[in-house]
Amino acid sequence: MNRLIIIGAGGHGKVIADIALRNGHKNICFVDDHATGQVMGLPVIGTTSQIRDFDDGNTEFVIGIGNNTVRKKIAENYHIPWATLIHPSAQIATGVSIGNGTVVMANAVVNACAVIGRHCIINTGAIVEHDNKIGDFAHLSPGVKLSGTVTVGKNSWIGTGASVTNNIEISENVVIGVGTVVVKDIPEQGTYAGVPARRIK
Repeated sequence: MNRLIIIGAGGHGKVIADIALRNGHKNICFVDDHATGQVMGLPVIGTTSQIRDFDDGNTEFVIGIGNNTVRKKIAENYHIPWATLIHPSAQIATGVSIGNGTVVMANAVVNACAVIGRHCIINTGAIVEHDNKIGDFAHLSPGVKLSGTVTVGKNSWIGTGASVTNNIEISENVVIGVGTVVVKDIPEQGTYAGVPARRIK
């Protein structure tokens, strides 16, 4: 694959473009429904309605959109080659599994035998300890700390600086607020915040 197309030219897409450049990708471009011209000196070649037109057998794609719901919708609508990108400064341990379309950002740490699903975001400086299981389309924001043997369900979003103690299970479609501390399982979807985490009604 010689070309990388980033779907979305906003802030998250720009960070992905930087990762791709640092990994030696030469032919990088964006598709975006609002941006035109160039972003970071890289061309915007069309809109999301044209994605299938660009699937030429020589192109990989990655979704540069932070919102889990939007990212999931795009991924499920297009059966195209998805790239997995890992920042050179990220630390990926032995036995880690990372799904297609996932992006691991600068200074993230993913420790032994963690399993990360498809189209996840492991954001800047996040820590995913040993034996974690991160479901498809989950987003770990900057500075998140997950202790050992934590499960994060599909489509869940863990806010910046949140911490989760070991052996915790977080359900699907959960939002964990900024700076929240999770010390008990979260079996129901919803939004949680505080120290310790409590469900916001």
